[in-house]
Amino acid sequence: MANKRIKNVFRRLSQTEHLYIIILSIIIGTVAGFAAVGVRLLIHSITMLSFPGNGSLLDNMTALPWYLKVLIPAIGALIVGPMIYKFAPEAKGHGVPEVMASLIQKGGRIRPRVAIVKAIASSITIGTGGSVGREGPIIQIGASIGSTIGQILNLSTRRTKTLLGCGAAAGIAAAFNAPIAGILFSLELLLMDFSADKLIPVALSSVISTTISRNIEGNFAAFSVPQYSLLSSYELIFYLILGLLSGIVSFLFIKALYFSEDLFDDRLKMPVYLKPVIGGLLLGTLAIFYPHVLGMGYDSINLALQGKIVIAFSLILIFAKILATSVTLGSGSSGGIFAPSLFMGAMLGSMFGGIVHNIYPEITAGPGAYALVAMAGLVAGTTRAPITAIIIVFEMTSDYHIILPLVIVCVISTYISAKFSRESIYTLKLVLRNINIKEGTENNLLESLSVRSVLKTDAESVTNSQSVEDILDRTTRSNNPVLPVTDDNGTLLGILTLPDILQLFRNKEYLNELVIAGDIMNTDVVPLTLDDNCFTAVERMRDYDIEGIPVVNNDMMNKFEGMVWGGDVHAQYLREMERIDLVSKLASSVSMKETESQVTFHAGYVVADIEVPRSFVGKKIIELNIRKNLGVEILAVKTTLNGKESFVAFPGSDYVFSENDRINIAGLSRNVNKIKNDSV
Repeated sequence: MANKRIKNVFRRLSQTEHLYIIILSIIIGTVAGFAAVGVRLLIHSITMLSFPGNGSLLDNMTALPWYLKVLIPAIGALIVGPMIYKFAPEAKGHGVPEVMASLIQKGGRIRPRVAIVKAIASSITIGTGGSVGREGPIIQIGASIGSTIGQILNLSTRRTKTLLGCGAAAGIAAAFNAPIAGILFSLELLLMDFSADKLIPVALSSVISTTISRNIEGNFAAFSVPQYSLLSSYELIFYLILGLLSGIVSFLFIKALYFSEDLFDDRLKMPVYLKPVIGGLLLGTLAIFYPHVLGMGYDSINLALQGKIVIAFSLILIFAKILATSVTLGSGSSGGIFAPSLFMGAMLGSMFGGIVHNIYPEITAGPGAYALVAMAGLVAGTTRAPITAIIIVFEMTSDYHIILPLVIVCVISTYISAKFSRESIYTLKLVLRNINIKEGTENNLLESLSVRSVLKTDAESVTNSQSVEDILDRTTRSNNPVLPVTDDNGTLLGILTLPDILQLFRNKEYLNELVIAGDIMNTDVVPLTLDDNCFTAVERMRDYDIEGIPVVNNDMMNKFEGMVWGGDVHAQYLREMERIDLVSKLASSVSMKETESQVTFHAGYVVADIEVPRSFVGKKIIELNIRKNLGVEILAVKTTLNGKESFVAFPGSDYVFSENDRINIAGLSRNVNKIKNDSV
């Protein structure tokens, strides 16, 4: 009875969309805030069990016998590997790419168990010395909480994605005690949307989770931040150089991490669940000489911020941490890259700051200031999220004087890193899986819509020899702001736009006998062809500032075929969004890992996972015209090439089917069965 009442309340609230999402964002912020605190407590408990002692964590790690430094990370990996393999493979790695993949491929749907497995696996990894951070896991846990609530309430894809963004923002806000950074991270990197309907709920979740974290653990910054002051304008030159170095180190970290993943995934032949043990042993061996690389490394970061690490040792620790994090994550353990990036930045800044301060002590701050700024530089260079990186450090210091160096270092680092590697540490993982990181965005959706789908073939037109009276008659009859002009054979010559036509109205009595359409038409507008897409149409209409654009047939000497109107493109875009929303929900019920599956919905509508039909092999989706000719939608394609599996959600019209493909299709059961029979 109580459950029924609760469901009725949520049903009524769902009719008031903005209020509904706001209430859910507050709930998500609350749950994610407590989850972040819980993960930190779990990490602390496991860490104290693994590295007991009366000193700081770094002191306790350093004091361990060499064999325990090797064994403890390996034991943690031995527990984590089978756990991830058995219960949630998505919990492997640093978390954020998996969240991005769920937004792209699954409409923001993450399995509820991921939050639990990720929390336990990452806590064990970090607590036993794994060279990873807690921020990535907390982001994934928060995102999973938001997604789960969306799924429980059976929300649309658009709403579920928003709630996922709320959870991710709440996670990073609680992790860093930085609510603004949480908001920006979610909007800048995940949702890629700063509109008000995303900003408001994400901001609420971020603020609520930060409030909970502060009330339980206190309003303390994650690090002991030094007082900062810009001693001279000349010092900005050194920060520019530091930005350059940060970009280079960011690139090296990205390359090392994915080289390690490739090494463990493709070249190391052994059971997947045992590979993290190899990473743990390698990490432990490195820790014999450099125990600073174990765990999140916050003690070492604080030493760098206080200027207590010597220059040469800082340089060694940069590369030691790159290696330590690469083998930890590359082998399959669970954890984030934020803390390692901060560690590398602190060491880079400490080294560089120590050098320039020794040479120019009167015009430069101490090494700690450079360490602080370089922390943001490494985060910006690896994630390609400079705004988030700037705000994280600014919120940690609350010092406006640091803004100029922060902006310089973060922007330069992002630029340099992007010059060497087009993809960030997050998006590269998706690209290597053949996942289009722009899938589902407005531009990509418009690119998938052909001009033919919105073409109006009955558009009014005039010939170049027609009079002003004829032009005005056609304009009045069609009520359209653009009038195509053709020759007697139907070849497009130009267009008449609304300003041209209005001028004719004003001067009709003088121009009627003197002017014909060919005299005043605009010949500069490049028409569309039947092979163009709607994105090209929108861009061209925007370039020429017109509401419609003519379409010609290139194969028939630019014969005029019809018009594409902006309003029709917008309407088709909205219909496609609704279709994607529907098929995403249906597809989420079908596992692409099963040999063959079929789920039946109302009115005989089914979603099925089948081998690609023989008649599809070697052909493009656009050639087959599947939706029109066969009455089904292609939701996804899974293919295997050189032993590697890749997954493409909503493949584009140029996708060519291969014999190794499996396809996920939706449609009426009779249409789906016809295709299945061809695939047998």
